[in-house]
Amino acid sequence: MKHVSILIPETAVIEAIADPRYLFTAVNQFLIAAGKQPLFQVQLVGAKKEVRLNNDLFSVHPDSLIKDVKKTDIIFIPALSGDMNSALQANKELVPWIIDQYKNGAEVASLCIGAFLLASTGLLNGKKCSTHWNSYNEFRTMFPEVEIVDGSIITEEHGIYSSGGANSYWNLLLYLVEKYTDRNTAILASKYFAIDIDRESQSAFMLFEGQKGHEDEDILKTQAFIEKNYQEKITVDQLADMVNIGRRSFERRFKKATNNTVVEYIQRVKIEAAKRSFESSRKNINEVMFNVGYTDTKAFRTIFKKITGLTPIEYRNKYNKQAAVA
Repeated sequence: MKHVSILIPETAVIEAIADPRYLFTAVNQFLIAAGKQPLFQVQLVGAKKEVRLNNDLFSVHPDSLIKDVKKTDIIFIPALSGDMNSALQANKELVPWIIDQYKNGAEVASLCIGAFLLASTGLLNGKKCSTHWNSYNEFRTMFPEVEIVDGSIITEEHGIYSSGGANSYWNLLLYLVEKYTDRNTAILASKYFAIDIDRESQSAFMLFEGQKGHEDEDILKTQAFIEKNYQEKITVDQLADMVNIGRRSFERRFKKATNNTVVEYIQRVKIEAAKRSFESSRKNINEVMFNVGYTDTKAFRTIFKKITGLTPIEYRNKYNKQAAVA
């Protein structure tokens, strides 16, 4: 019997508590129906007897308090909401327990931006991590010792797991079901909950807004220029000359400020513009390609798929209803 502990932090997202509980409870029922023994003992665990969530809209009562749980096999850290600094401060009581359980052999999995609470334990230092794509910049600022894997839905390293944003945490839950049971049970669960079992990337859902939270005025100036003139051919030398900085120094400062190389940033701005065009217009692939400054169809397709995980046609058909019908 595997002991599953689902934490109930302050400011937690209620669905990220209910969903893993529902899934692992359902898997027990699948196993029983197949003539097997149930595998999971599932319980909600918290620091106090009642946790109020969503401005007191929900009240959650743990099955056990952390002080009473001496040994568990896996801990789920649900997504948090609101200001992350405040959320971490409100949940600092949970941190020593998570660390102690991990050292005692438990695995730990964060769902969506539950990664912030997981990272605050220090257990992720020097390791890879996934979280919601919209939180990448804030996460990198708060936890520079942790490597964010852009676009990834699942990371696994030394018994520590993390998932991508929002509902993509279902893919991590199914991954763990398969790990602890078998492929057939995971497939049954995926069909029951209508989840695509092998989706590996959240890239198609990402919006690129650029890292603007830095204070390097020269780099901010070049970012604004790129975003205004993405239809044109822009070179690194052109941008460096614009702010009177040597090329090597400019590239170093740009990477430090934005977490992207200059070329990557230009590509991502162009592809973001292409995505918006595919979503809202009936332009064909070549028209969109030329409009964002590409002339090589193969290069455009390769870069588009690298960034979004989909080909231009796949992306257009996924997000433009008129184009898909046509």
